[in-house]
Parts: sequence; C-alpha cells; structure tokens
Amino acid sequence: MNPLAHPSLALADPDRKRSYNRLLFEEVAPRYDRITRLLSLGRDAAWKRWMISKLPQDRVHDVLDLACGTGDITFALRERFPQAEVTGVDLSPEMLDLARKRSTGQVTFMEGDMSELLVEDQSIDLVTGGYALRNAPDLTRTLGEIHRVLRPGGYVAILDFSAPDHSLLRLIQSKVLWVWGGFWGLVMHGNPAVYAYIARSLDRFPSRSDLHDQLEENGLHPVESRCFMFGMIQVILCQTADLPHT
Repeated sequence: MNPLAHPSLALADPDRKRSYNRLLFEEVAPRYDRITRLLSLGRDAAWKRWMISKLPQDRVHDVLDLACGTGDITFALRERFPQAEVTGVDLSPEMLDLARKRSTGQVTFMEGDMSELLVEDQSIDLVTGGYALRNAPDLTRTLGEIHRVLRPGGYVAILDFSAPDHSLLRLIQSKVLWVWGGFWGLVMHGNPAVYAYIARSLDRFPSRSDLHDQLEENGLHPVESRCFMFGMIQVILCQTADLPHT
C-alpha cells in the first residue's frame, strides 16, 4: 500500500501525522517550489512579500522560521533583518538539504518538530510560519511552544490556508482544494492523494475565528490579518500579550 494514499487516516493523532509529513515532504521536496507556484496560480511569492512587509523593524535580533521548507521565507527574513540571527526549522531532511544548497551561509537551518522546539525560553523576537500551523503534529502544543520561545512583546507572522467559519463555504472550499490538489498530485506524482492532503489537513484545522481564539488563548494577540484568493489563504500577524521589558 502507498503510505501517502490515505491522508485522512494519518491525521488521526500527532505521531501518525508527524510520520506522514516526513514521508510526504520527502516525496514532494524536489518539486516543492514549482508546485507551490502552480497551486497558488503564481501568487505565493506575493503573499509572502506582503507578510514580510508587515513585520516590525525594531527590536528584531533573533528570528525563527517554522516549517521553513526550501528556505524562501528564511532568506527573505535575512534580507529584511540583516543584523539578526535567522534560523529555519523543518521536520524534513530532504527539504532542509535543498535549503542549505541555496544558502550563502548567512542563515542557520536545523531539523526539528515545531511542537517540540529545541530553543531556549524567551530567546526569539520573531517567529514566522509559511504553511506551518496546519501541518503541526499538535497545534495546541505548537502554539504553546511559540509563546514559550518568544521574548515579551515578540511577534508571530503566519501564512496558511484558511478554513471559513460557515460550514457550507467550508465544504465547498474543501471540495475545490481536493480536486485542485488531486489534479496536481496526479500530474506531478501519479498520486492524487499527495496534494489532496491540503484539503484533508484543512478539514481538521480550526476555522478562521476559532484559530484567532486559539492564538489569543495561547498569549498570541492578532494585531493584523488579511485574506487572499477569495479567503482560501490568510496572513495573521500576532504579538505576545506580554509587554517588552524597558
């Protein structure tokens, strides 16, 4: 049996999701940059530029990019914050190999699980995540980890697929993503389940308002957000509820 054939089963618990994601991104790594452009109709880079343009410029010395993949956000963060220490974290060794091949040595990449960050408490000023939270093995633990590693007044910037609050809209979006992802999975891998995973993972992801509530509950206060592609994509900028020390 193809281990990537049944994404719905893989999402049943954190350990299975973690294992599934390792296999999934091992498979998609060589085509990841290309398929991201295709799935987004060429808009992915613009969304990431918008997110980075909204980041605060002051007091950013240590930056952590979750689910960094091949490093496009990580490298953009280095350009935005040339004096900062920028680290990209990803679960997939194959994705990290591609990121390191693109690197000029000015950023650090490390393998790791965003639900169990090997980072000291209150040591990071900014955490980013491109298509990260939806892939977290354990979302609650991941949000707790983000808050743990952020310094008081630290920021979080999230780009990901977004689930509508209305159940009918959510169903329609799921079907659209399943067909669109399935088509490219068949074309690129001969297996529609590879990118149909996007729809299945979003089915288990909190709705737009529920995600905002979960962020608040974990001390990450949304201060700005914007939706793209008819609401299928959302960028959220948050700040920790704690005040920075003066």
